[in-house]
Amino acid sequence: MRHIPSSAVVITDLSCSALEGADQQSLGVTYWFDAEPTGDRYTMTVHLRGRLKQGSGEEASSAKPEGRTEFAVTSSLENVVPGSGRIALTTRIQDVAAGEWEVVATPVRPAPTGGPAPWVEAPGPGLSRGSASGRTALAPFVRSLAPGVRLGAWPALVGTGFVLALILQVLLARQFDIPGLGLAGLTVVASTLGLAGAKVYYLLTHPREPRSFLTPGLSVQGFVIATVGALVAGTSLLDLPLGAVLDVTAPGLLVAMAVGRLGCLLGGCCAGRPTSSRWGVWSSDRRVGVRRIPVQLLESALSAALGVIALVLVLRSPAAGSGLVLVLAVAAYVLGRQTLFPLRSIPRATRHGRHVTLVAAAAVLAGSATALVLG
Repeated sequence: MRHIPSSAVVITDLSCSALEGADQQSLGVTYWFDAEPTGDRYTMTVHLRGRLKQGSGEEASSAKPEGRTEFAVTSSLENVVPGSGRIALTTRIQDVAAGEWEVVATPVRPAPTGGPAPWVEAPGPGLSRGSASGRTALAPFVRSLAPGVRLGAWPALVGTGFVLALILQVLLARQFDIPGLGLAGLTVVASTLGLAGAKVYYLLTHPREPRSFLTPGLSVQGFVIATVGALVAGTSLLDLPLGAVLDVTAPGLLVAMAVGRLGCLLGGCCAGRPTSSRWGVWSSDRRVGVRRIPVQLLESALSAALGVIALVLVLRSPAAGSGLVLVLAVAAYVLGRQTLFPLRSIPRATRHGRHVTLVAAAAVLAGSATALVLG
């Protein structure tokens, strides 16, 4: 998941010369440090000072480069968990001139009242002053890249999950004499509409999270709601058996989510809370790379287990084809997902929404399970 550099300071490297002259350049600077081994949670602050190298980038062809040629900023990380090991704090500096930069990072702490400067250097175990050189890059990429983040992993794994789900759905459709080609076409259309629903749901539930066209910015719950709704409407138009279509879709839907959550882990979204536990996994939320509760892996495992259960029910249950398998699977998934939410590092937008969803999902799960057993 990570490569620990020998230097305390690393500048984001896009390694794409074709984009070096593009507009909206920015600089990504990562400061590495070790968390204190014991004690209470604390705040770590690093002071970054940068200077555009002479004769670099736009300065080589223009007497007055666009953007700042120097900067001095501080970046703080609150609630550092003692014992959480090596941490990478990434800061993005906007509105800087394109070209080669020299950056110096100094760990600091607030100066005593009345001091000549607001900060004083704070060296200590795990903290060190460092410098690095590197080039600016296209701002949207810089906002998305950080140690532990693999650009393109999320769409690649989500796409792989979708293909696996489509194949599994078509294979199961034969059991109910549903035309596979027609069902596959309907699923592609429904999934496209589901992406729109996922985006809307994400915007409603993450109003404070930074926006970027390269970040996932999608909610799986919104995807499920919109996709299933489109499938219901589509089966009516195509005169397909609704219950059977829903049930043969359930295993693949959960398999797709299991694979897609691996993309979340590699893409830096839906990250878990920092932890000092030995069971933690080093990963990033695109700003802070640290040992975290692997909530994406837990949700992936949950989805995979429910996918297997749904597959067994579709193949073995006398009630398969009624739509109850999908209802049970989605209710169980929502219940598990809401249980895992407190392990995430991003706070929820509503105070009582999670508890209402938990109760509703548990009630639907109990009802659908009873109906399957009696059926």
